[in-house]
Amino acid sequence: MRSKNPVARPDFLLTTRAAHDLYEIAAGEPIYDYHCHLSPQEIAENKRWANLADLWLGGDHYKWRALRANGVPESHVTGSAVAYDKFLAFARTMPRLLRNPLWHWTHLELSRVFGIDDVLDESTAPRIWAEANERLQSISAHSLLGQFRVNLIGTTDDPCDDLAFHRSIRESGLATSVYPSFRPDRALAADRPEVLREWTSRLQAASGVDCSSFDGLLAALDQRHAFFHAQGSRISDHGLTQAFGRGGTQSEAAAVYQKAIRGEAVEPAALEAYRGFLMVYFGELDARRGWVKQLHVGALRNVNSRAFRELGPDTGYDTIGDWPQTERLATYLDELESRGSLPRMVLYNLNPGDNYALAALCGNFQGDGVRGKIQFGSGWWFLDQLEGMGWQINALSQIGLLSNFVGMLTDSRSFLSYPRHEYFRRLLCRILGEEIEQGMLPDDMPLVAGMVRDICYRNAEAFFGMAAGSR
Repeated sequence: MRSKNPVARPDFLLTTRAAHDLYEIAAGEPIYDYHCHLSPQEIAENKRWANLADLWLGGDHYKWRALRANGVPESHVTGSAVAYDKFLAFARTMPRLLRNPLWHWTHLELSRVFGIDDVLDESTAPRIWAEANERLQSISAHSLLGQFRVNLIGTTDDPCDDLAFHRSIRESGLATSVYPSFRPDRALAADRPEVLREWTSRLQAASGVDCSSFDGLLAALDQRHAFFHAQGSRISDHGLTQAFGRGGTQSEAAAVYQKAIRGEAVEPAALEAYRGFLMVYFGELDARRGWVKQLHVGALRNVNSRAFRELGPDTGYDTIGDWPQTERLATYLDELESRGSLPRMVLYNLNPGDNYALAALCGNFQGDGVRGKIQFGSGWWFLDQLEGMGWQINALSQIGLLSNFVGMLTDSRSFLSYPRHEYFRRLLCRILGEEIEQGMLPDDMPLVAGMVRDICYRNAEAFFGMAAGSR
């Protein structure tokens, strides 16, 4: 009798014999998680969790959105309800999640981490709670990284961070290499003077460079970029609504900075010039030190103002934006190319309507002896599910070279998210396997399996250039 839980079956997502054969290859590859939001402190301290709800529901805005959509009160989402009651609310929601990726993700996590293949619902919740909590006693941050053979993690870090936890991780002997990623988004906040002033004060303290002038800001950013480089970082990251073209002159950007530091309002056109200048400057820093720049574009954030006031950011109230992206990104890439300062780059879009436009744009800036110098990144956030990842794979395949793709990343705050790499790999093998069976790809297992290995691990290892832990 077939299991009621599809993720418990060996053929989960694998619809052909060729897909099975390819997945045997994919499953053997370790994980190179070049971008995520795991806490360096929790890695350094080898975090343990009090119960399943603490590990599973804390900080997971995907699950929070689903609970709210099912009418669960906020007390059982982010509020003060006891842990078991929050877990039970999620278990009651599970039958409503059929065809939502959370159904697959949840059961993958239960199966792969806890060895539990029961379908989660209200009736199975007490048994699953007890069994998972018992097994949780032997689970820690380090054990999860080891179980999923995570060779490398790229965290997401503010330039002001002293990276002390990263140094602790290196000294701990953890087999997984953990590197910081430089994310200077707050430098762009000239429209929020109080945020910019507070942040530049911390930047000044971290760098030892006087940030009262714009020249000082640039010098401090360069100093922190060099500091991250010395700690092994080779990646920067930006979360933007849109790219910012060529930007203004340095004197124009300096005038905006001084106004913001004084607490004065900045006109939209001047703000655009300031941000554009800084983004070009960040690109030059990355090119100078041989880094990879990541650009995440298209998130419309904090759209529910009441919820933002009550709960703050990153609580499940962001959505897909629909700004024009291509022309701005093209102008930005062209400006860096014209300066001889175009770094390797990964572009992630949140609006699936931009898939083909961004995939095509990448092709205009390839070269310099680098395979896939400008990458069309994996499906991100609302798109890191079967359909969204399939769209990305297909767009890249039709317009670029899928063989050079750097593959999946977790982009998650949860240590339980690593089964999503399995999810991606099964999907990739399904797509390729079906096309082998249909006669659209050659029935040449060494050829296609080599591409699978590259996408699952080797391309990322070569592209990002950060030494990974033991395979």
